Amino acid sequence: MLLQDDSSNNNINFKGGLAMNAVTLKEKKNISYKSCFDVIGPVMIGPSSSHTAGALAIGLVANKLFKGLPKRVVVKYYESFAETHKGHGTDFAIISGILGFATDDSRVPDAIKIAESQGIDITFLEESGDSPVGHPNTADIYLEDDSRSIRTVGISVGGGLIKVKHIEIDGFSLNPQGSLPIMIAISSRNNLELELRRIFKKYEVDINNSTNLEKDGKYLYQFDLDSQLSGEARKELENLSDIANIIIL
Repeated sequence: MLLQDDSSNNNINFKGGLAMNAVTLKEKKNISYKSCFDVIGPVMIGPSSSHTAGALAIGLVANKLFKGLPKRVVVKYYESFAETHKGHGTDFAIISGILGFATDDSRVPDAIKIAESQGIDITFLEESGDSPVGHPNTADIYLEDDSRSIRTVGISVGGGLIKVKHIEIDGFSLNPQGSLPIMIAISSRNNLELELRRIFKKYEVDINNSTNLEKDGKYLYQFDLDSQLSGEARKELENLSDIANIIIL
C-alpha cells in the first residue's frame, strides 16, 4: 500500500492511536567514505547502491531489532527516497532487509510479495516535508506484532553504507551517533556495563560513544563502536543472551 502523508507535524498514527513523533535531530548532509569499495558498494540485486543496497541495510537493522517477523510494517520516506523509491527498488529492498535477506539474494525483487504471502501488512508513506534528520535518503521504519513494536530511522549515505539515527525499542528511545557497528544490550541487571566493556577491551574494540538508560527496572546499554566485531567477540557477547537481549547492528 502506498500513501502520501502531507501533514505538517510529521506524525503517523499506528494501532491503538499511538502517535510516533518524528525525530528532531539534525545532521549535516555530508558523506564520508573509508575506501574506494565504499563508493562501489556491495553486490546487490537492484539499480542503486544508495536507494537499494542502503535501503536493504536499513531494513536489516529493523530485522535485528525486532528479531522475528512482524505483522505490520509502516515505512515513511523523505526527500529523495520519497520521490524515487518505486523506480529505484527501495520498497522491495527495505522489505528484503526486514525479512533478513542478503543483498545478493535472488528473492530480493519479490520480497514484498513474499512478505504479504506470510500475512505481513505493509504501508509505504511519502512524506512531503524535509527529512527529520537532515538527509535526503531517509527511511523511518515501524514494525509491530500483537505484543511489541520497534522503530528505527536510518539514512543511506552512498555505496550501500547507512547510519542509524534513531531507535525505539522496549520502551526506550535513543539516538546513536549513526555509523555502524552499534551494539545494544537490554537487561534487568544494572551492572552489565562492566562486563560489556571488559569484552570490548579484551578484543581491542574502541568505543566512540555510549548511552545508558533505565526504565521500569530495565536497563539499556548502547555502544557506538569504532570497528567491526570479530567472530570471537560476537560469540562472547551472544553468550550473555541468557541475561540480556543482545543486538549487534
